[in-house]
Amino acid sequence: MQPKKMEFSPQHLKRSAIIFSPHQDDETLGCGGTIIRKKQAGAEVKIVFMTDGSGSHSHIIPRHKLAEIRAKEAVAAAQKLGVEPEDILFLGIPDGSLTHNQDAATQKVIEILSRFYPEEVFIPYSKDGVPDHNATYQTVINALKQWGWEATIYEYPIWFWNHWPWTVGAKPNNQELSNFKQELQAGLTLIQTFQYTVYIGDILEQKRAALNQHQSQVTRLIPHPRWLTLGDVSQGEFLNCFFQDYERFHRYQFTQNSVC
Repeated sequence: MQPKKMEFSPQHLKRSAIIFSPHQDDETLGCGGTIIRKKQAGAEVKIVFMTDGSGSHSHIIPRHKLAEIRAKEAVAAAQKLGVEPEDILFLGIPDGSLTHNQDAATQKVIEILSRFYPEEVFIPYSKDGVPDHNATYQTVINALKQWGWEATIYEYPIWFWNHWPWTVGAKPNNQELSNFKQELQAGLTLIQTFQYTVYIGDILEQKRAALNQHQSQVTRLIPHPRWLTLGDVSQGEFLNCFFQDYERFHRYQFTQNSVC
């Protein structure tokens, strides 16, 4: 049985928001359709890129050059989503090192929150499982605690999707039936977490056009066999998860006294 969906109301779509993205592409993958919807509704939307994205293909291309490429791609993608360059912020923390730079990053996030006073804050799912994603979640939560501002939080899944049953390539074999049952049960429990949805079925091509601006992530800029793309993850099944009719979020209210 599909969990009951609770769709964003038109009022929520008009609320100001900051999207905190670990890398240049997570904003489009996890929230691209929602950003489009919010901009269509007239909302003020800012995108903050926590790291410089320089680690994705650093085994092939120098990190400083890749950081420059990904920053340009991020601006182009954001414009496809309806967000202008002046509403994009780059913290510039080296890719893969956010966990070790959380104190400095927290102070930067506090400064950003204090400038814009967002009604809504979008962060990666707390259990996404990738270091920079987990660190982005924790950094923003720490900043909110220190700042003392109340906001509605929307956690968006990224690497959460790269598991059975959403990517069949991760399916356990028959000799691991007990593990299969455990994973399936865990998966069903987790998917029920993301009950807040935004319908994006009629703007999928616009979202895809935005993602295509992240050329370093969707194409091989250099014809090198080790230049992996998003389409290579789980034989394309991972990428397909982001082009369903709905984007899903775990929503809760952050207050000075509690997170619920």
